[in-house]
Amino acid sequence: MPNEFRGELRAEDSRFAIIVSRYNDSITSKLCDGAVETLRKHNVADDHIDVVWVPGAWEIPLVADRLAKTGDYAAVLCLGAVIRGETTHDQHINRHVSMSLGKTSLEAGLPVLFGVLTCNSLEQAINRSGGTVGNKGVECAEAALEMVSLLRQLPPGD
Repeated sequence: MPNEFRGELRAEDSRFAIIVSRYNDSITSKLCDGAVETLRKHNVADDHIDVVWVPGAWEIPLVADRLAKTGDYAAVLCLGAVIRGETTHDQHINRHVSMSLGKTSLEAGLPVLFGVLTCNSLEQAINRSGGTVGNKGVECAEAALEMVSLLRQLPPGD
């Protein structure tokens, strides 16, 4: 039988950073609440959760990179809501944020989670922040816990 590695929803002794965009805060505050409550539910103490608010989604990557480089966190959760408007502005923001967070994750060697909603409408964002499609902040926190647990099982990288 092959060796199998699988993360669990546990990382009680780990520190987590949550970066949240203030833009569309009626949506992002619900994402943040979902993420914090999920970490608490899985025994992460409040003093092991740092929440950092930034002006908008564009600013998330810089702060994520700064926090990831400190070595203080097991994972960095990035939450925001970019909603399509009349121009292609949303596409430029989404591309910048997703590419930058992926690069930071690989360079820092830790999970930097993409919990930024990229929706076509406000209705879609509402549905993904506690509505009919669930709360993506919860899903982001669960993925963070699972990845921290998984990485602890794997050999260290160079």
